[in-house]
Amino acid sequence: MTASDFATRLRAQLLPAAAFAIAAVAALTLAGAWFFELVLKLEPCPLCLDQRIPYYIAVPLGILVGLLGNERLARIGLVLLGVVLLIGAGYGVYHAGIEWGFWEGPAACAGGAATAPAGDILSSLKGTQRVVSCSEAAWRFLGLSLAGYNVLIAGGLAILAFRTALAGSRNA
Repeated sequence: MTASDFATRLRAQLLPAAAFAIAAVAALTLAGAWFFELVLKLEPCPLCLDQRIPYYIAVPLGILVGLLGNERLARIGLVLLGVVLLIGAGYGVYHAGIEWGFWEGPAACAGGAATAPAGDILSSLKGTQRVVSCSEAAWRFLGLSLAGYNVLIAGGLAILAFRTALAGSRNA
């Protein structure tokens, strides 16, 4: 086996390995969010729930990209994963900025008790649901809230996706 053959084989394994790793970390991130919500009883705010959407996309997309046999399509899939996760990191920056008071959050994140519209009888029978404020971090570790950790995780995964896609294209 020549050095060129070895490099070709390694490159062929690098793309699916990165995609599967991204899918696994995204799944673990979702599991962590569900742990905080369901076990530790930290109610998520509307932005917290929105920040999960890129991970819901990244898990099946990462698996799909990992299963692709075509190197060109795998690189395109990794770029798409990078874009999705970059959007997720953007959500995290936006949410962390609201928590730190850098900017105002959306009206849906005001917090307090939501009331049913006066003419909506069905909704009034269901009762009201409390909306958690997006401006208050429910939990912090080392000065970072969960939104801050989302920036680090999604941003790191986006960098991995982009770098792997570019490394694959340079060696093709």
